[in-house]
Amino acid sequence: MSAPLRDAGARQALVIGDGGWGTALALLLATRGVQTSLWSASLENSEDLRRTLENRRFLPGVKLPASLRFTADPFTAAEGAELAFSAVPTQFLRTVAQRFEDALPGNVPLVSATKGLEIETLHRPSEILAEVLGERPICVLTGPSHAEEVARSKPTTVVAACADPSLAAFVQASLTSDSFRVYTSDDMVGAELGGALKNVIAIAAGISDGLELGDNAKAALLTRGMMEMARFGQTRGARVETFFGLAGIGDLVTTCCSRHSRNRAVGEAIGRGERLEAILKRMNMVAEGVWTTKALFGPEADIGGVAMPIATEVHAVLFEDKDPR
Repeated sequence: MSAPLRDAGARQALVIGDGGWGTALALLLATRGVQTSLWSASLENSEDLRRTLENRRFLPGVKLPASLRFTADPFTAAEGAELAFSAVPTQFLRTVAQRFEDALPGNVPLVSATKGLEIETLHRPSEILAEVLGERPICVLTGPSHAEEVARSKPTTVVAACADPSLAAFVQASLTSDSFRVYTSDDMVGAELGGALKNVIAIAAGISDGLELGDNAKAALLTRGMMEMARFGQTRGARVETFFGLAGIGDLVTTCCSRHSRNRAVGEAIGRGERLEAILKRMNMVAEGVWTTKALFGPEADIGGVAMPIATEVHAVLFEDKDPR
């Protein structure tokens, strides 16, 4: 891809995944005049989006522009795309990516907008995408960005992290608007781990809320949780300072305090005495922190001897039937 095109931003884009975040990204791109295709895993969902111009399941009340193209066919979705965004929950990402192996040309840059770790491998989403779709330009998009607010043009700042500064700038130019500001970073590992690990701490924060332990306890929890995240990230090659920016503390504060946060809501329900199975059964969206916690302490996981007392206790509560209090 030529440098002038990157400086100008994408003219045509693909968003893989019609959840709340994928839909919000597609809306953002389309509003900026980018010809955008939103891919759905099922034809039924795609047809419903086309017919109603509303994602009634994940973003009710948000009107989608008629210029958006909706499809469940990977080849139709990828046709002409200069930039692709992946917004698929981590535990489904590998399977979905396999559907685009032949559809997405190898020269199309890919932006991972997923936050989590794969249970079986402890791999980050960008690693999964590279394994399935081959070596290609990949960037990570992360930060405090609830879809409910982005879709309604609430002020939002995120980070595009990539080893290639020209690709980070291309993603930045493709998304930046009056209400959506994109910063760039070259620490892709730190940015991606920040987005994954903060969800585990958010469950702990929700448990604290459910137990009504107070603001002092929650502030301490977030502070020590941030140190835990940074320690883990450092052992994986991330820079500590990344965790004290938007991709770390910014996202942590939002996820631990927001009414939109699914991970905090799961923790709060557990703190009030509910069972994890019942909570997940009634949820409309995926709480990535549950599966990231499982990945961190799974049979194949190795956290390298890093002290992670908060994450350890969250795992005990979620999967070992430990009493939250």
